[in-house]
Amino acid sequence: MDIDLLKTFVEVVKTRHFGRAAENLYITQSAVSFRIRQLEQSLGVNLFIRQRNNIQLTAPGERLLPHAKMILTGMQRAKVDVALANNMHKQLSLSGTANIWDAFLQFGINHIVSAMPGVSLVAEVKAQQESTRLLLERTLDLAVLFDPPKVDELVVKPISDLAIIPVSTFDNATKEDFFDNQYVYVDWGTAFSLWHAKQFTGSTPPYFRTSTGRIALDLILQCGGSAFVPEALALESIEAGRLTQVDQVDSNSREIFVAYHKDNDQLEQIETIVNLLGVVK
Repeated sequence: MDIDLLKTFVEVVKTRHFGRAAENLYITQSAVSFRIRQLEQSLGVNLFIRQRNNIQLTAPGERLLPHAKMILTGMQRAKVDVALANNMHKQLSLSGTANIWDAFLQFGINHIVSAMPGVSLVAEVKAQQESTRLLLERTLDLAVLFDPPKVDELVVKPISDLAIIPVSTFDNATKEDFFDNQYVYVDWGTAFSLWHAKQFTGSTPPYFRTSTGRIALDLILQCGGSAFVPEALALESIEAGRLTQVDQVDSNSREIFVAYHKDNDQLEQIETIVNLLGVVK
């Protein structure tokens, strides 16, 4: 099967639009249509339900998608491994969810890169479920997560606690002010969501939702408002007087975990990264 056909299939799934997929792949829209037809003919199924401005996957398309992603990831990694072979470097792949990157991983990557010069590191933002799947498929070496997967094949270790504090751009904000005055909800994972449901006293829903603390912080600094953000991200703005920690609202913390396959053939390098991440503040 032509790898370009799978690339085109995945891009159409991502954009839900043949024209935008063509732009992203730097080919014509007719070429995208031709590739999809080729793929459908080779598999003997229809992969998309084509309606005007509404392209949806068929059931066979849904089944193909994870396999296509796995093949493309494996091919990408194989190319890098072959390219690195002459230099006798090792390659490790690491992922984190968007909120993990903003709040924690961005502070640890420099430690890893400087401490492991013989390792080529691939670092990406991936959703929790995708990271777990890739770990089990051995196409991802290490995932950093808030909600660790409970899978026998994976080793899961806690490495840090992330302090999440309630901050506001409004002085002397009460608990009611915090939740009712341009409150921005940040998704800090399942445990936080359950805790938040007990804390929330707002009469109106959050006016903005995001999966990253950085987006929430930038938004309230520009437009005013309140949010739960990592203490490490908010400290500079608090010291500058642009933010205030709201004393009437409880703070929270999230434990950060790393997960990796117990039979990974690069356990020594993985343990080194785990130790380096364990000292990130």
